[in-house]
Parts: sequence; C-alpha cells; structure tokens
Amino acid sequence: MVKELAIQTSGVTKQFDRHIAVNNIDLEIQTGEVYGLIGPNGAGKTTLIRMLAAAEEPTTGEIYINGDRLLRDHSNPTLKRRLGYLPDDYPLYEELTVWDYLDYFARLYRLREPRRTKRLHEVIELIQLENKRDSLISTLSRGMKQRLSLARTIIHEPILLLLDEPVSGLDPIARMQFREIVKVLQEAGMTILISSHVLSDLAELCTSVGIMELGYLVESSSLQHLYQRLSHQQIIISSLGKTEELIGELKNNPLVEEWELMLGQNSLRVNFDGNEEDCADLLRSLIQAQIPITQFHCTQEDLETIFLKLGHKQAS
Repeated sequence: MVKELAIQTSGVTKQFDRHIAVNNIDLEIQTGEVYGLIGPNGAGKTTLIRMLAAAEEPTTGEIYINGDRLLRDHSNPTLKRRLGYLPDDYPLYEELTVWDYLDYFARLYRLREPRRTKRLHEVIELIQLENKRDSLISTLSRGMKQRLSLARTIIHEPILLLLDEPVSGLDPIARMQFREIVKVLQEAGMTILISSHVLSDLAELCTSVGIMELGYLVESSSLQHLYQRLSHQQIIISSLGKTEELIGELKNNPLVEEWELMLGQNSLRVNFDGNEEDCADLLRSLIQAQIPITQFHCTQEDLETIFLKLGHKQAS
C-alpha cells in the first residue's frame, strides 16, 4: 500500500524579475515524515517553504497538500487551516504574557471553549513553559521564545508543519529542547518540513532530506538511502608506534581506500569499503602484525560531509 503524500509539487518555479529563486521543483514528501531541507544561503529554501505555506504564489507549477491543490485565493480555506508555518523572523508581541499570546492566536484560529483552554494547557505543557505562563514574553530567553513561536504555530493542530531555520542562533541546550518537541509532534502523526544549517540536528530528526542548490532540488531521498549511497565507512585508528608502520599494514588490505593523518595525533582516518566482519578482520591483522593499537573506532561520514561532497560535485 502506497502512503498518501503530504506534499507533492509539480514543476514549481518562482521568478522575481530576472532572478529564478526556485527552478522547476518536483518534490514528494510522505505523510508522517520529518523532511530536512538543506542548502546554502540563496539556494531557494525559504522561497520554497513560503510557497508551500501559501505565503507566495508560484510563477508556474502546482502544489498539492494531502492530495488537494493549494492556491493563495479563498478556494480552499480548510486546506490552509491544516498548515502550520514558522518563518525564520516571526516577531513576538513582547508586552503580552505567554498565556495571552497563545490565547490571542487560538482565538484567531476560532478555537472555541472549552476546547481553546484545553489546547492552551496542552501546548504550554509541550513547550515546557508552565511556570512561565503568566510571564511577559520580553522576560523569556531566546530558546523559550522560539519554543513559544512553535506553540503558536501548532495551536490549531495542523497536520503539516513548515519550519524555516527554527534553531538558528540557539545554544546547544535550547536546540536539544526544540528537537525533543519536534520528535513528540512527529510521534503524534504530524508531517514536518524543516530547513536548517545545523546538519547534526537534521541527521538526528529527519527521515528524509532534500538538498537545494541555486534554486534546484539536486537530491531528495530517505536519509538511509543517502547514507548507503554516499557515506563512506570510516575507521579512526590510533597507534603507539610510528604511523609509517600502521600505513604499511593498511596498504596490504584491499578494502582500505584511502587515509589521512589526523593533525596533532598519532592517528589515521581511514576510508574503508567493508562491513563489520571486514573491520574485525582488519583489526585482527593489525594486532597480528604487532601494531600497538590504542584506538580502533568504526563510524560513517556524517550528513555535513555528504552535503559538502555533493556541493563539490555540483560545482565541478
């Protein structure tokens, strides 16, 4: 059985004067996914997200949300109520309290009592601001303000959440708190599209990723397939002996593709084209060759390395 598509675009293009910000994009995102959108500044991520949120009209092309055509006119108001959109620069009303701010947006979305008060309690608990509900927004930390912005975005229980650089400028603890909330929303069945420059966060959150370059969607696949296709297995090997001896042994193994010396350490980073059993065989051969191994750590290239490699291929 094929899962329903939460987002489907066909030939979506956005042109501003002579500049094409988004170029002929065909995007498919399954219901219930967390989809990460990656790309440098100017790649077209924000413009694409704004079109998906009905804040921009495509110059050409079509957008479908859960099978229904998305238009900026008033032809399908119910569809827009299913969307939650958090821009990267949304202002907060600093003179309001946390409760009054969320209550204001709940009323805008026409949530009626007793559902409105129940929903306010739910989202304030989710964003972990129960002890701040009567505090002025101006007194909140940056991380708290960003969680509050997310609460405002989900107050009406959308089925599709569009987050544009939501962790930009947050410290590691605030980013972790934000990630945990997004995980809860995914577990509740929400489809989430999130753009970010913090690729380690996306690698932890996302089921699929899309990579944009100069308005084009140059890659779109599940994170698992991306790793299988583009991520080398790497082994960090440290030795008490001279690295020349270690390199000499590595040259004897046909699965060792290349290596580099790690600065300031008696260690090598080795690209290795083998499975776990092959790694074990390599370690065994090094020990039998009496190389004094102090570290042998198998890992994979991370999302940031894959992104940089893909960007290099596009440029060359």
